[in-house]
Amino acid sequence: MYDRTRLDEWVALRRDLHAHPELGFEEHRTAGIVAERLAEAGYRVRCGLGQTGVVGSMTRGGGSRSILLRADMDALAMTECKGRSHGSTIDGKMHACGHDGHTVMLLAAAEKIAALDFDGTVHLVFQPAEEGRGGAAAMVADGLLDEFPADAAYGLHNMPDLPLGVIAAVEGPQLASSDSWEAAFRGVGSHGAKPHQGRDAVTAAGVFLGQLPGIVAREVDPLQSAVVSACALSAGDFAALNVIPAEVRVGGTARAYSAAMRDHLEEAIGRQAQGVASSWGIEADYRFIRRIPPVVNDPGPVAVARRAVVKALGGEALQTVFPPSTAGDDFAEFSARVPGAYVWLGMGPSVETGVHHSPRYDFNDACMSAGIEYWCAVVAEELGAK
Repeated sequence: MYDRTRLDEWVALRRDLHAHPELGFEEHRTAGIVAERLAEAGYRVRCGLGQTGVVGSMTRGGGSRSILLRADMDALAMTECKGRSHGSTIDGKMHACGHDGHTVMLLAAAEKIAALDFDGTVHLVFQPAEEGRGGAAAMVADGLLDEFPADAAYGLHNMPDLPLGVIAAVEGPQLASSDSWEAAFRGVGSHGAKPHQGRDAVTAAGVFLGQLPGIVAREVDPLQSAVVSACALSAGDFAALNVIPAEVRVGGTARAYSAAMRDHLEEAIGRQAQGVASSWGIEADYRFIRRIPPVVNDPGPVAVARRAVVKALGGEALQTVFPPSTAGDDFAEFSARVPGAYVWLGMGPSVETGVHHSPRYDFNDACMSAGIEYWCAVVAEELGAK
């Protein structure tokens, strides 16, 4: 396993990043640290892809195969619970999903990978703005895969409540698409005591919200999965509770594991909105905003990932069955273009570290050595490192 002294140094860096969180496209301090460490390890460093993204690339031997390993760097706009010695020093920002740990594990692995005798090219991608701000898409738009072409892409994310140090590598869907929808119901405003003089958009929106769960309950195969949730509602004014407003806005999220289901949810939400509006004699404006595709693991890279886990950590560390998450990750922007494998690294019981996006969450440093060794083993499996 990883050298204890060096591991302590990496843990200290992880806690430093935790104490200095940066939101998506603001990761200037983090990106600077990453670029400096990669350069020190001998990588060709490219900064500025996707605004604050960093890539470290290294080629050895005459092999033509190239692989991409990704870590995300951004924090969340949340306030951390007090009490940790390395807690966030910035109000309203915290590493509540473990991207500080992801960054440092790949940086530490970079040092070890640079000492391997491999045959081919490895691209280490430190991505900004994973938390819903489109960092992966921004890197792709800036030419990431043109400048650093890859035959396979690998991602890793920590997972509370998965046994400590265990890695789950599973074929097929891992994370859902993450899309947004909005519907504006436009009626005719009126006095609250004289609703017959208007066209009530508030009640129409209420009917729509009542019907919305029926999309998944009655239009989706029970053996498949999908989520449609209303998450925002805007109408009227509590200072004028005798006024029926002319417009109500509703918005939410939709999640699916396939392109076909994504298409169906887009159509069904719009159909419900337009149908309700028509029945109430009002208008509805609807739009569906596609944000992140689903993460679907390819069998080839998954097989590589599984061999890497067994060789680096032993067979007991490999888990081949694990349920997909309805959360999203824009690693999908890479794996939709290149065969990919996204694995889960066990953090142990969440009672100790909290769950993702909780104000009491913290990355469990005890899993760091497993993540580092896994990354090195992926390179060894893919590029024949000795």
